[in-house]
Amino acid sequence: MISMKSQAGDFLILDKATGTYRENPEQAVRDDVEKHYWLHVGRTILKDWRLYLMLVPMLLVFLFWRYFPMYELLGCFKVSDTVLPVSEQLFSGFSYFKRLLISGDSLSQNFWMAMRNTFLLSFYGLCFGFPMPIILALFFNEIRSNAARSVYQVLTYLPKFMSTVVMTSLVTMLVKQGSLIGQMGIVSQGMVKLGLISQEVGNAGLLNNFNFFRAIYQISGIWEGAGYDSIVYFAAIIAISPTSYEAAQIDGANKWAQMRYVVLPSILSTIVIMLITRIGSLLNIGYEKVLLLYNTKTYVTADVISTLAYRTGLSGGAGTGIASAAEMMNNVVGMLLVIGANTIARKAANTSLY
Repeated sequence: MISMKSQAGDFLILDKATGTYRENPEQAVRDDVEKHYWLHVGRTILKDWRLYLMLVPMLLVFLFWRYFPMYELLGCFKVSDTVLPVSEQLFSGFSYFKRLLISGDSLSQNFWMAMRNTFLLSFYGLCFGFPMPIILALFFNEIRSNAARSVYQVLTYLPKFMSTVVMTSLVTMLVKQGSLIGQMGIVSQGMVKLGLISQEVGNAGLLNNFNFFRAIYQISGIWEGAGYDSIVYFAAIIAISPTSYEAAQIDGANKWAQMRYVVLPSILSTIVIMLITRIGSLLNIGYEKVLLLYNTKTYVTADVISTLAYRTGLSGGAGTGIASAAEMMNNVVGMLLVIGANTIARKAANTSLY
């Protein structure tokens, strides 16, 4: 009886004047909210229907380009047949994965080489490419003239808006032996004059030498995306309160000290979040840029999972099952990297995606 009264006390209040119980006002509000929850949701959607209408294109993109293609992942476990749909193909188990991982044939060797190249290209991009947008954002913040800063920002943003074909064509013209004018690119000429490469290497073309592919890929990637990626960090920097700078100046901090003790700690959470997302896409190297830059002479350092899947699975006659299995292995490793990086960031810096 006592326990029942204590539980009832959570919902009812004893009126000492009349000796009766009446409903708790707070509980009445909670009951009303639960009862009319969907009515409140509907009213909110009707009130802000323009904002929700703007979400429709994004939802359609995710539906058609992210969720519907997941159905084709069944091809990793079924016999490749270009005539029958995936649902009617015979189940083959993990045969494609076994062939890629442990068969030891030429395809398996190429897969492990492509996996190594994918990881190295992404790792070098993380080591050298990730800090550059932060450095650019710090430099933009120190430019006092708004007009000059706008000009510099636009100049660094422009390469991002060029198509991959145009960007790779420019890279080819800068470093490769010119087929139309019969001479080396300007970058190759400069490296020869500085003694960094020999005349023979310059004449052969840097893109035909596997030792230079990774450097060319990383430098062109930094040139293409560093300016555009700095937008996020610059937005975080300008959101820092001016009082923080004033307090640092009172303590005698110069510009470098303000960067170290004010700016960087203030944008640390943004850096951690961007780092986690970058690690999540560590193995997701698009095939377009590599496909346009590499050739048979540079497979040993340039061939990645995406180009291997394209070359062997789609154009090499090995079947779409092999291509799907290779890409799925790539995505599984990427998912594990996201989970690991998020866990480490949550424990080390108390900042995470989820």
